[in-house]
Amino acid sequence: MIHRTLKVINKVGKSGKKWEKFYIFDSYLRIIVISLIGTYECKADAKGRVMLAAPLKKQLLPALSDGFVLKRAVFQKCLELYPMQEWNAMMEKINKLNRFRKKNNDFIRLFTAGVKVVDVDASGRILIPRDLINFAGIGKELVLSSAVNIIEIWDKDTYEKAVNDAMDGFADLAEEVMGNENESTDELS
Repeated sequence: MIHRTLKVINKVGKSGKKWEKFYIFDSYLRIIVISLIGTYECKADAKGRVMLAAPLKKQLLPALSDGFVLKRAVFQKCLELYPMQEWNAMMEKINKLNRFRKKNNDFIRLFTAGVKVVDVDASGRILIPRDLINFAGIGKELVLSSAVNIIEIWDKDTYEKAVNDAMDGFADLAEEVMGNENESTDELS
C-alpha cells in the first residue's frame, strides 16, 4: 500500500517575504501528478450545474479538496478546468513574464479573463458560471474531455464538430508534433 503524505516547504524569497508550497508525496517521495483519461458526455441543469462522471471524479480525488479553476480556452470555444495544483504551476510560469512589456500584460489580462474558482459540491457537481456558459455556447448536453492534466468542457455539438474537422489533418499533425521526438535514434536504425 502506498502512503501519501503532505509536505510543506517553507522558503523566504529575495524580498524577505515567507511563502509556502504544499506537495503531496507518496511513500516513494514522488510528487503526485494528475494525468487524466477519458471523454464523458454529461448534462447541465438550468443553473449550469454539471455532474462529474464517476470515473472522472475518481481520477480527480487527490485534487477535490483543493478546488479547481475554470477559464476560457485560448484556442477553442470551450472551457478548461484546472485542478488547483495545475493552475498554480501555470501561474508560476506566467508570473515570470516581464509586466513592463505591453504584450505580456495583454496576454495575462486575456488569459485570466473570466477565471473562476469552482468546487465540487457534496453531490459531485460543479457550477459553471453563466458568463462562461455563454462564452463556450454550452447547451444542456456537454462533453468533459481530458487533456492530459486539465479537463476541457465543451458543448456536445461543438466538440463533435471540432473533433471531426481536426481528423482530416490529424496524421500530418501527429507526425509534425511527435515525429521528431527521437530523431537522433532514428538515424542509427
